[in-house]
Amino acid sequence: MGEEVEAQEFSRADRTRHREKVRRNLDVFARMLREARFDTDDPMTGLEVELNLVDEVGDPALKNAEALEAIADPDFQTELGQFNIEINVPPAKLREGGLTTFEDTLRRSLNDAEEKSSAVGAHMVMIGILPTLAEGHMGLDALSANPRYKLLSEQILNARGEDITIAIDGPERLRTTSDSIVPEAACTSTQFHVQTSPDQFAAYWNASQAIAAVQVAVAANSPYLLGKELWRETRIPLFEQATDTRSEELKAQGVRPRVWFGERWITSIFDLFEENVRFFPALLPVSDDEEPLAVLEDGGTPRLSELRLHNGTIYRWNRPIYDVAGGVPHLRVENRLLAAGPTVADTIANAAFYFGLVRALAESPRPLWSQMSFSAAEENFHVASRQGIDAQIYWPGVGQVRATELVLRRLLPMAREGLASWGVSQAESDRLLGIIEQRCLLGTNGAEWFVQRVGAEGNRDRYDALRAALLDYRERMHTNEPAHTWD
Repeated sequence: MGEEVEAQEFSRADRTRHREKVRRNLDVFARMLREARFDTDDPMTGLEVELNLVDEVGDPALKNAEALEAIADPDFQTELGQFNIEINVPPAKLREGGLTTFEDTLRRSLNDAEEKSSAVGAHMVMIGILPTLAEGHMGLDALSANPRYKLLSEQILNARGEDITIAIDGPERLRTTSDSIVPEAACTSTQFHVQTSPDQFAAYWNASQAIAAVQVAVAANSPYLLGKELWRETRIPLFEQATDTRSEELKAQGVRPRVWFGERWITSIFDLFEENVRFFPALLPVSDDEEPLAVLEDGGTPRLSELRLHNGTIYRWNRPIYDVAGGVPHLRVENRLLAAGPTVADTIANAAFYFGLVRALAESPRPLWSQMSFSAAEENFHVASRQGIDAQIYWPGVGQVRATELVLRRLLPMAREGLASWGVSQAESDRLLGIIEQRCLLGTNGAEWFVQRVGAEGNRDRYDALRAALLDYRERMHTNEPAHTWD
């Protein structure tokens, strides 16, 4: 998302040239998949976390440039809004204690970053949507300085032809409009990456789609937006609406949204990249000079820059990734549907649950997705986003069931088996999955704690209550005690 883009205006010829280049990229990618030129021997996993910045009283701090200068660590990068930054944790192998490595690295990096950024009046908060954001933070002046963000905002608004409407109904009701994509910046997430072979990719992606609802139910952490209590994971409808390039007429015609759960189970990663090219016009039609077929036939590894950039502007909740490391290409599933936080321990517990469960399901002899319609998985996802840990979802062989009961009875044992298959130690698995178990037993996660904490403020002004709760949250976040243990 933070990649620099130099071109600031695009001609019709640029768009034509880019479309042709993307299609050439797609043809080369298909050939690479057939010829199995991918790094698959010892799969890596990865982690990225987007963070919010607040001032001393808990209001947004539009200071990411100053904070990054103070932190001076290349693992930290800008994000869309000036009140956001992102940390990319180095990839790791789970069989080598990767989960503990992730946890230790993330805690150490965040502690160091907090110490340095606090000197410029910016404090770190891991939460899906900053509860103290107000309408005044939603203007173009809140975008980060990277020209790509302003350009992307312009392209989305131009494609849409009108201001963006945000309309979300939960316990309370929100209606607002925006003349930029800054509302998207309100959505900060955790992204888990799992490397796969071309042959296994479809199983890992399908499994990720099938468990998306359960992940959100147990880890929801975004209950407020612009002072309103909305969905337990309000990031989901907000992100879907904030980057929607479709007018009402295009929606009525069935044009696909750019934030997309999808519409079918797949048989290959090619299905997803082919859908990108077939359904979605380019938002950033930037082309380079690489001739991918020539590179491939010369024994090299093409970057496929246009295909990758285009993929980066189509926001699937489970995104396919083609990348090149050390001259060798590889494939990943990027699971990007969870909020950050509340603590590092909670975040790594979410990672353990995902990595274990997705492996168990992807390598099961009878695929779960052969027993479940894709539309049921999508319905589950939105129900869980709305209701959080109280969600009831559909599951094959069970019917309608509370997500927490499903996790406790069926999915945690599967996740343990999956982690064992990765080579994760039993002690590491038990400690992290125990956090998920306790959330389910106690019926609490980040979203539930926050709503209850705001309620404890009684009849105070809503923003005063949100500030008080957020400052309490931030203090507890630094203890690294999981949120289910909070008072």
